[in-house]
Amino acid sequence: MAPAAETAAAKAPQAEADKPLVAAYAPALLYFGPVPADAPEEDQQAITVFAGQWPKNFPSFPITNSILYTWVVAIVILVVVRLGTRKMKEVPSGTQNFVEALVGGLRDMCEGMLEPKVARWVFPLAATYFIFIAASNLMGLLPGVGSIGWGIHAPAGEKFSWLPFAIHHAESPLFRPPTADANMTVAMAATFFIMSTWWGLKYNGLWGMVKHIFGVKGGFKGLVVIPLSLIFLFVGCVEIISICVRPVALAMRLYGNIYGGESVLAIMLTNSPLGIAALPFYFLELLVALVQALVFTLLSIAFIGMFCSHEEDNGAESAH
Repeated sequence: MAPAAETAAAKAPQAEADKPLVAAYAPALLYFGPVPADAPEEDQQAITVFAGQWPKNFPSFPITNSILYTWVVAIVILVVVRLGTRKMKEVPSGTQNFVEALVGGLRDMCEGMLEPKVARWVFPLAATYFIFIAASNLMGLLPGVGSIGWGIHAPAGEKFSWLPFAIHHAESPLFRPPTADANMTVAMAATFFIMSTWWGLKYNGLWGMVKHIFGVKGGFKGLVVIPLSLIFLFVGCVEIISICVRPVALAMRLYGNIYGGESVLAIMLTNSPLGIAALPFYFLELLVALVQALVFTLLSIAFIGMFCSHEEDNGAESAH
């Protein structure tokens, strides 16, 4: 029995060390409806609302920490926009100036990359992406986000362990940035995929979309089109794979950068005196927060522009 006890005691610190500093799983804070039988162990003790009145065979709706913070981010955005548009002036200043500059810059970016009618379609989605992602990333750096929550009580002798609610690590944080949750980034990428496909069909038509992907480009005519058709058929198949990979790349790039930044900050804060080593990384994350919002928005616009564009006919140009 003694060797077994020693083995268990040796494995316990190792298991604790293997836990990530930033939770990769978003635990449910409460459920609308009963807790599902197959829910993770962390969710079994979650608060339930309307559990007794919930329809049978109807899936329960979990509220995770990232969903909760999504609502907080949305409220902040609505408040800022409301303050900037409540009393519009001909010469803007303050919050109105900020809101107009932001919206105007995003509109000019769309119009500079897309045809005018396509820019009118895409601008609301692209502006929403940038504003929401930038706000989520920046608000994710606020003190307490990801560090206040539930976890193992801080052991005696650790910093601030004398406080009644001190914990070693927030295994279930109360707030978590939406963009650090893969569910959110995948949902945004799926929305991009659906809307870009719809706009591509709206712009080209069904047959025009097929020609856009598989058609022979370059204005070739005559018998040379026959062997080129086989080549462009293969190129079209590669393009289909590329179209399917685009939303995956958008989702994983944003999620990976924000989740990785959180992990680095957590490591620096917990492994240096007073967290001083995290200071330069904190300023770096401020830059990454805006860059990742811009990259996601720019790539979305560029991918849609590849769908909604006509191939120039070189033969027609030479005739002119």
